[in-house]
Amino acid sequence: MPKQYVVLGRPVPPGLARRAPVLLAGLAIFAVVSLFFTVPTQTAGRFHIPKSLKSKWSKLDPFKPPAHEPPPKQANDTYNGMSWYSDWKWLNNPFSSTITLDENRSLLPVLKRRPPIYCYYDHTVDKDEETKDAESDLLLTWRRAWWAQGFKPVILGPEEATHNPMYDELQTKTEFDPGLKTAIMQWLAWENMGGGLLSHYLAFPMGAHNAPLLTWLREGDRGEYPKLTRWEGLDGGLFAGPKTDIAAAIKLAMATTNGNSTKDLLSAIPADKDKELFTLDTQKSVAFYDAKTVQAKYPKVADEISKSGAPGLRQLNQLVNAHLHATWMSQFPEGIAVLKPLPEHTTYLIAPAYELAQRLSHCPETPMPASCPPNNNKCSPCVSAHPMKISTPFRYRNQSGLFTLGTVPHPYTTALLSQIPHSDRVSIPWLVRSSPRDPWLVAATKEIYTTGVSASTRVLRLKEAIASETSATRSLWFSAERDPPIPDDVDWRFGFVVPRNGTWAEDGRSETPVPGPERRPPPPPADPKDGPLPKKEELEMEPGLLKKAREYVKSKEKADVRVRDAVEAWNLADTEIWRFTRAFLARRRG
Repeated sequence: MPKQYVVLGRPVPPGLARRAPVLLAGLAIFAVVSLFFTVPTQTAGRFHIPKSLKSKWSKLDPFKPPAHEPPPKQANDTYNGMSWYSDWKWLNNPFSSTITLDENRSLLPVLKRRPPIYCYYDHTVDKDEETKDAESDLLLTWRRAWWAQGFKPVILGPEEATHNPMYDELQTKTEFDPGLKTAIMQWLAWENMGGGLLSHYLAFPMGAHNAPLLTWLREGDRGEYPKLTRWEGLDGGLFAGPKTDIAAAIKLAMATTNGNSTKDLLSAIPADKDKELFTLDTQKSVAFYDAKTVQAKYPKVADEISKSGAPGLRQLNQLVNAHLHATWMSQFPEGIAVLKPLPEHTTYLIAPAYELAQRLSHCPETPMPASCPPNNNKCSPCVSAHPMKISTPFRYRNQSGLFTLGTVPHPYTTALLSQIPHSDRVSIPWLVRSSPRDPWLVAATKEIYTTGVSASTRVLRLKEAIASETSATRSLWFSAERDPPIPDDVDWRFGFVVPRNGTWAEDGRSETPVPGPERRPPPPPADPKDGPLPKKEELEMEPGLLKKAREYVKSKEKADVRVRDAVEAWNLADTEIWRFTRAFLARRRG
């Protein structure tokens, strides 16, 4: 009687038992062949596998790791030596290289589409150069304000209107008032662009980024507005609508029989048709500085415009800029936080951010300091005697009423400053034996996470604070090693002209900004409640070591690169945040 084999308590079929030796022999041969193809092939005295045969085998190897390729290049994904890859999974992967397969390519959030907003300006009208320059400054203020709110401002002119098929018909209306013709030209240019948003260049967004109207205008049906809409109190200041409704409004205006006595398009449309064509809505987030409003609310500026023209327009521009600044300040009643982790030796490191905070906290020049914007009669005007509060917390605080300025250092800079006053260099033995890992990130996120939380979790939380749509409007981050330290386009980031440096008092506070060359401000005052105070002799060492660190981070010398690579490998999370911050800021500028 044949022997019965049993596996795990169950009998093995006779046929399988007979084939077992063959199967085992096949597995043994496969294991030996796999071993030959995975051992090094360049060692003397060993069996050598031809490369051609080895490459063919690798394609059939079932145990080889899956093939990975770096993501494809994207449009405008490099700037000034920095590169990035935009992807929706940016908050799912703490370290960019897991997706980009490149240590120097950061993973950033996908840029949201900026809906275009148009305004019309006829540059062919005969005016003196001074008036044209003053109006150009107002147009710049208009562009900057709408850009900071997430729009793409575009200035149209007669060229766009002439491409509209209805332009020739307008030229036959010789009896029309010049004002009505100009208004229709504006709509012809808008209709030629396919509709969307149309603004007068004296209509400015004067509200919070998340205000209902601004949110709707930004996040409408992908920039398409199903109904022609205007708003109470704005008259011809702002419109939204589709191309078909715009064309219908133009045809109604050109069919008017009172064209010789009508100066604007809305007055040329019959009242019954106006109600059918337009949706009238309310709003509190856009201010319109038309002649009627300026005369009623700002008579001093209106008188100056009527008397001198260009100088009055400059005063109006100053007034608008001051209102934009005051509106921004009102959104942050808790003031400005200049983040200062590791406070004992980072006083000069955050000095540029502290200088920017002082500039933001003071009032700009304005012809009417106590005035409010037209859309908010109960505002809190900027008062020079009571500037915004500036603090230097050593931990990041996620508070809606607090604006944060963050300076992110390269881990080599952190390591060098942490050795004050004992050494002025970073060595690999000291790094491995005495240096903690990711000290800046751990210190910055201590209020959010206690000890025991992984660096990966901290990286994702701080990335969200830097680049998420909500937090990005309440903070500005830049690297400590960039030159110049403060981006030169901060006006476009905030939507108004940030006051420039003036005279600096001995206590480090900025006096009222005055024209003149910029001076380097003194170091920020240290607050005992924010951590250990630096000693005088140690504080004096900081500027020299900061300069040395900036040069070291950019160095291409082999010895410098070796130490820098070791520091980055030891502080992976700090390095990731530094690279992410640089790339995020570079993409804004690129």
